[in-house]
Amino acid sequence: MEKLAAILLIAGLGCFAFAGLLTGYLPVSHLSKIEVKTLDEIAPEPSIDFIDLSERYPEQFAKYYGEPTKEAFHKALRLGRDTYIAEACWHCHSQFIRPVSNEDIRFGKVSWADEYRNEMFLPHLFGTRRVGPDLIRESGRRGNDWHAAHFFDPQLVAPLSIMPRYTWFFDGEEPNDKGIAMIAYMQWLGSWTTPQMMAYQARKEGAKGEEASE
Repeated sequence: MEKLAAILLIAGLGCFAFAGLLTGYLPVSHLSKIEVKTLDEIAPEPSIDFIDLSERYPEQFAKYYGEPTKEAFHKALRLGRDTYIAEACWHCHSQFIRPVSNEDIRFGKVSWADEYRNEMFLPHLFGTRRVGPDLIRESGRRGNDWHAAHFFDPQLVAPLSIMPRYTWFFDGEEPNDKGIAMIAYMQWLGSWTTPQMMAYQARKEGAKGEEASE
């Protein structure tokens, strides 16, 4: 009986280790071979919205970001992404348009894998709920003033919203470093899927191919 128990224990541990290999190491090993685009590639220069923030809130912007350079833009995007995670925004807002009824009518074309192949989606922020709208392509839908008012007091611009106020994104009535970062991040989401950016990426990939063939 003890011999049988030992065999079952060894078999169980072996199955556990094999399952860990299949579900743990192999996916990581595979994913590590997939090229991930950097911010330099998908955000090669400050966006129009980021520059607009520097003009709307000059003192606050200069205090936290200096000039609207590419480096300042990347700093704001990373802080915006980290704040989005820390504030658990992904609990109520997904970043994934699913292939189910009415999703494409409400939010546009169903999401595709390459849309997430960049460093800003590590870890992914697909989300699971629809308390608020999907945000994967929020870029350009609304102006900076709308986002500022929405973070300060959501009901001012969306009376039926149940989103809480994020007054700690502001110094008084003007956005601070997190406020500017969150607005910049919202305005950036999905910008890399615009026809202009996709054409830019295609030209860049073509240039890489020509260099490799020489």
